[in-house]
Amino acid sequence: MPGDLSIVDLSEHIEELETGALMPSTVLIEMCRKLAHSLMETGCVIVRDPRVEMRDNDIFLNMMETYFSQPISSKMQDVRPDLHFQVGATPGGQETPKILVDKLMQQSAACLKEGNRATLPTGPDPKWRFFWRIGERPKDEQFTELNAEPVIPAGFPEWQQVMDSWGGRLVCVAETLSKALAVGLGLQVNSISNLMQQGPHLLAPTGSDLGCPEGSKPGYVFAGYHYDLNLLTLHGRCRFPGLYVWLRDGRRVAVRVPAGCLIVQAGKQLEWLTGGAIVAGMHEVVVNEDTIKGVLEAKAAGRPLWRVSSTVFTHVASSKTLMPLDRFATSSSLLLYPPTLAGVQVQQELEALKLKKKSSMTQCCLEGKEQERAVVQVVQQQGGVVGSCIGAGEPQETDHCHTTAQLDELNSGVQIKSRVEEYSGHVECHEAVCSVRRKVYNGIKTYGFTSGDKPGYVQSCGQVG
Repeated sequence: MPGDLSIVDLSEHIEELETGALMPSTVLIEMCRKLAHSLMETGCVIVRDPRVEMRDNDIFLNMMETYFSQPISSKMQDVRPDLHFQVGATPGGQETPKILVDKLMQQSAACLKEGNRATLPTGPDPKWRFFWRIGERPKDEQFTELNAEPVIPAGFPEWQQVMDSWGGRLVCVAETLSKALAVGLGLQVNSISNLMQQGPHLLAPTGSDLGCPEGSKPGYVFAGYHYDLNLLTLHGRCRFPGLYVWLRDGRRVAVRVPAGCLIVQAGKQLEWLTGGAIVAGMHEVVVNEDTIKGVLEAKAAGRPLWRVSSTVFTHVASSKTLMPLDRFATSSSLLLYPPTLAGVQVQQELEALKLKKKSSMTQCCLEGKEQERAVVQVVQQQGGVVGSCIGAGEPQETDHCHTTAQLDELNSGVQIKSRVEEYSGHVECHEAVCSVRRKVYNGIKTYGFTSGDKPGYVQSCGQVG
């Protein structure tokens, strides 16, 4: 895999990036451009950073192998479904792979060439996961479940120190990377890292039981084909192979992280900030022949048969707005990536994964109206003309399209190409309509919806300067 991806070495550039030099050196700029180019072309990159020591990774993996090897009853004490599993343990069978619920993703996966296709899962992921918050939390926070206090398992006195130490190192690398990436993209050096301050960063190891009957069968899916919802995902070395990533050209490659390195993948929030210039990387975890070889070696050595990932998810702060930054903020990118609170984006992704119940419809519509106003402002700043719906007023709960048929009628009537899935059901359809409401293209039209006997019909639009 290293031959398919660029290796970016931060060793000589950390101080210059952290001090925010007004005149970056030529060597630094070249490294930053290499990082940005790799993420744009492949969605992932291999990074070397001297602050990350493999000894710390081993200490972390040892502890997590012991944790996941516990009886299920012990681990269930650490599960917090009331917080949407966003802290503590998530049992196997809880998280639904996005490919099973996202028709657009299914269509995209079906277009992959033979030999590069995803392994289609048959149900929820069997992997366990543990979420541990890293970094300072916001004091006044509306997304409390995304910023809850951590869960400390019983019987692990070293838990907090090990988790904070390893997770903190990975987040520091991510912050430095975000600055290098900003420079490489032609943005202000702190334009991405500032959005990360007080973000709900997660040290998020997964635990896959390779000792179960299916764990030694090639093709068994522990984590189905998906992208990460966050900003940047960093993986340390894992003791068992099985992670596959897709490059932007459609190639499926097995991940092999060189000693002393990390693999970094772009998440959905980074795709949002770059208006799609960087696309969230797809990946899966599947048992292969190398996994089975690793299992045999672990058995012979008497080591645990749990595949633990050394993963951290870094995030934009929940109260910050996701939208294309600076030169990436065009009328077309704002159509596809409308201004959205990062906390709302995360909640919507969790709903799709069935880790969170659907949110209030009215709240979503009101948020949509605020997003619409933000889009209008940006397009006007660019000299565009924005259509505004006359007399739309504040949205009401009766503003919703209640059936898939009505959504189809809406889409047909206004001849728009929506990136929304063809959902069935009440709330799903509502969310689709809300997303259409926020769309602006070429600074010409803004869609609004009216209440009444036929919810979902478009009001007449008038142009404003």
